[in-house]
Formats: sequence, structure tokens, C-alpha cells
Amino acid sequence: MTQTASPLVLVVEDYQDAREMYAAYLQFSGYRVAEATNGLEAIEKTIELMPDIILMDLALPRMDGWEATRRLKLDERTRHIPIVALTGHALAGHAEGARQAGCDSFVTKPCLPDALVAEIHRMLSIQSAEGLPGRPPRTTTRTKQS
Repeated sequence: MTQTASPLVLVVEDYQDAREMYAAYLQFSGYRVAEATNGLEAIEKTIELMPDIILMDLALPRMDGWEATRRLKLDERTRHIPIVALTGHALAGHAEGARQAGCDSFVTKPCLPDALVAEIHRMLSIQSAEGLPGRPPRTTTRTKQS
């Protein structure tokens, strides 16, 4: 057997250019990446692939990221997976709404790719340190870097 596989990140973003940019940078940074374009597809791919972390745009077609996050956090199979909300809205109410929906972290777009990778690494480190499957990581808020 070889080394442990790198973490799998599910990027949920309906805007193709942004999704491809996130995916390319995450792959360059050593992560495996899967992609989804709406909330329904995010739920299906999460159950199928069981990613290590999900980057969830909140404004999505078919089913928005708010509802997809709620459903994933209610599902025993997927509730332990950290979800980082990605949104273009920096309002405090959006951060609180994201937390209430079940997001474990909140990043305002646009954000620097390095900052996003750092947040993914931080969230995965918290989950690893807590070491309790099924227990969600602590909730935090991050905004765009200046």
C-alpha cells in the first residue's frame, strides 16, 4: 500500500470560471477535488464520495447552499463533514445565517486562493484534532483578506 490519499474537497459553485479556478488551485496545492454546480448535486456527490471538506457557495440554482447545508448536517452519514460557506455577501447576518444552517466556517468572496487553502487546512486540522467522528468542528467566521 502507498501513502494515505490527500484530502478530497468538494467545490460547490455554479459559476464555472470560479469553480474551475478553485479546483485548479486546490489541485496545485495537493488536494483531490470533486465539483458540483447546485445544491442537489452537492448532496448527491457528498453521499457518493464522502469528501473530507465541502466549499459551499450559498447562492446556487435548483437548491441553494443554505438548504443543501441544512440537509447535509441533518444526515447522520454526512453531518461530520466540515462545510465552508463561500459567499459574495460580507454582511454579519449572512455569517450568522450560515452558522445556523450548519456551516462550520464562512469565507467572503473574492478571497485570495492562499487564504482559502489556509482555511481548508485549518478546518481539517480542527476536525483531526477533535478526532471524534460525527462531531462537527467549532464554528468560525472568516472574511476576505485585504
